[in-house]
Formats: sequence, structure tokens, C-alpha cells
Amino acid sequence: MFNETTIDGLYRIEGSVTTDKRGEFYRIFDAEEYKNIGLINPIVQINYSINHKKGTVRGMHYQYSAYSEDKIVTCVKGKIFDVAIDLRKNSPTFLKWHGEILDSSNKAGLFIPKGFAHGYQALCDNCEILYLHSNYYNKRHEGGINPLDPSIKIQWPLNISELSNRDQLFPMINSTFYGV
Repeated sequence: MFNETTIDGLYRIEGSVTTDKRGEFYRIFDAEEYKNIGLINPIVQINYSINHKKGTVRGMHYQYSAYSEDKIVTCVKGKIFDVAIDLRKNSPTFLKWHGEILDSSNKAGLFIPKGFAHGYQALCDNCEILYLHSNYYNKRHEGGINPLDPSIKIQWPLNISELSNRDQLFPMINSTFYGV
């Protein structure tokens, strides 16, 4: 089931869980269902991320032009605060962000369409995240926004314990940023 967020095209995904004495089963992806919310390109890459330390932030990442991508993000172990920033230059929510708690117990996910930056914060130790992508990663077409950008004002729930050098060096938004 897809629930619209405050930003057009960005959806919280509510997983349908089947439980019996053996355990649990839930579907993370069904191409037919995702067509209804705008995912028309096939999933071509799946990434898995492990975050050892509570408070770790990864982001805010995006791909330019022909390498822009839709993403489906699910937390399969632990709990994260997942964030997307609207970078679509003609959007009424340009440079606005939206965050959702995703955890392995609520089975929720986030569908992030092309034109958004994405990142998250681990809310506990040893979080594991699964990402489905509609395009291949291309280093020459990657971009990022500093996750501490004061003009975006993401309200991270915890103090940041870990942040990569790359993410720290992403630029702050300025008057020359026109979106993707």
C-alpha cells in the first residue's frame, strides 16, 4: 500500500506481512504495483548497506541527468530516519525535505522518484538497508548536498556520530543551485 507524503511523487510504502508459526513473509517489490505510482523503468541495481554505529548519517546523494534514478528504500534490520529532498526545479516543494521512520518491525519503505536527494540516519547500532534502483550508479554523474546544510534544515533525530568525508564535503545550497 502506498501513502502519499507532503511532497508529490514521494510515497511511504506500507508492507503487507503474512505471519505464521514459521515466521514472517512480506513482499518488498512488485513491478505492477509500482507502475501505479510512477515507476516505469525496471529495477536494475540492488544495494545493501550496513551501518554499525547509532547516529551514522549517509547522504544526501543524487544522480544527474541520464543517470537519475527512482529508489525504493527498506530497512531490513534496525531502525532509520530516512530523508528525501525535492530537487526538481519546477516543483512547488523545491528544496523541501520529508523524513520517515523505517524499521524492520514496521516493514515500511520509501519510494523516492527521480529528482530527489536521499539520505538517512541510523537510529540504532547495526542497521541494514536495502535499496532498489531504476538506474545504474555512475560516479561522474553523482551529486550531493551537505546533510548539515542550514538552508535545508533537516532535523536529524540524533546527534551525528559518523559522517563520511565525502558527505561532509558536499556543498551547501547557494544561489547557483538550480535543481536537477
